[in-house]
Amino acid sequence: MSSDQIIELIGLLKGIDSVELKLSVPDAQRRSTVATLGMDPVDAQLRQVVFFDTPDLALNHAGVVVRARRVQGRPGDVVVKLRPVVPDELPDSLRADRTFVIEVDAVPGGYVCSGTMKAPAEDLRLREVFAGREQVAALLSRKQRALFAQRAGDLGLDDLRVLGPVLVMKLAWRPVDFGRKMVAELWLYPDGSRILELSTKCPPADAFTAAAETRAYLASHDVDLGAEQAMKTRSALEFFARELREADEA
Repeated sequence: MSSDQIIELIGLLKGIDSVELKLSVPDAQRRSTVATLGMDPVDAQLRQVVFFDTPDLALNHAGVVVRARRVQGRPGDVVVKLRPVVPDELPDSLRADRTFVIEVDAVPGGYVCSGTMKAPAEDLRLREVFAGREQVAALLSRKQRALFAQRAGDLGLDDLRVLGPVLVMKLAWRPVDFGRKMVAELWLYPDGSRILELSTKCPPADAFTAAAETRAYLASHDVDLGAEQAMKTRSALEFFARELREADEA
């Protein structure tokens, strides 16, 4: 990061709940990275992820992301995310809400601060919404619907369409030669493309120490830290929005 970005990040840390350090791995290095970091794909958990937006991504442009997730072997969830946010500019009532979490996602060269409100969702209802037989409003809690209405401008929940699903394999493990838990997510798109992301979370006070330790660990295992980064949410939104536009034009 530049000096200005580091100064800005230091100012944000006192107002957030956690930091997640992320790195996407080039597809050409996927197999070698899995092997050198000691990942066991058999231990991965399957997930289905869907986003809700318009074909021109009007909701995303308004700084709001709505996402739902089915999870193998347990209940799923739905989130309303505001991104980017400045913690000090958020209403006190929102910051005090225990269901609203403020987090910084940091990647090589930059970061984004977001606020997320999450709620559990029953798998049967998720399947109905994913298939288009129910509206996304059926998934959201009362507080999530209120947050959406405050931040989505002229958009209503009925304006949103299903973007997805994308199949995700998530693996959480603790490498034997590293003192932090890591998470790997492999996002598999319908056209065969994929994104492998590595991440680790830490408290805000440990952000720079964790970043230095993680960087050193990955570099020692020949993981490319300078590769172009692929953002999971943005990539998924653009991929499935393009599908919707092409279907509408057909």
